Amino acid sequence: MDLTPGRQRLVFVVIVIALVGLTSYLIESRHSGAAPAAAPSPSASTPSPAGTQGSGIPPSSVPAVTPVPTASGAEIYQWLPFTAADLSAAAQTTLTFAKDYSTWSYTESVTDYAAKLSPLVTPHELAILTSGYSTAGVAGPRVQDKQVSTGSGTINSIRSFGAGPVSITFVVTLNQQVTSTQPATTAPPQKYAVTLVSSGGAWQVSDLELSQLGNT
Repeated sequence: MDLTPGRQRLVFVVIVIALVGLTSYLIESRHSGAAPAAAPSPSASTPSPAGTQGSGIPPSSVPAVTPVPTASGAEIYQWLPFTAADLSAAAQTTLTFAKDYSTWSYTESVTDYAAKLSPLVTPHELAILTSGYSTAGVAGPRVQDKQVSTGSGTINSIRSFGAGPVSITFVVTLNQQVTSTQPATTAPPQKYAVTLVSSGGAWQVSDLELSQLGNT
């Protein structure tokens, strides 16, 4: 259906307002027991974690996303490249990835780390993440100091979405607690932009960046 410029602007405003409300619902649903405190995780594109950091483990389940009606009663998903079910699935994949990406041990080989992330990320992104995990400057201190990390993630908002292929970018706070043989240290929370693409009915992480660097 062809829309006049005025109606196109109205549709865009309605979509933005509805997505803001939907994002707030997702975030508030996960904050019922989380006390987030984040720190960087090992990868080629992010700083290596060190020391002990605050943890905040959010609920593992993602609430079902209810279609959001506009003022006229229409569902916004008719104007989006994904459905409510797609959004829930992408959010669940994001939380699973955040947990597995930031949970590791000095006893975990790069092969084991890659096998854990493989179902959740694209082949290209997997190569980047495993390269960071095995980099001498990261792997050396991890083994030497017997570092063990337990992590999870909290979705803060939806930054953007696109079509062809369908993608969604979430802003995520990684929550991580690292123990080692070194004295405990703390680090401020770090937010990341996590981009997922839909392929074959599943969602995979295709990019991970510090939120202030890109994925806009």
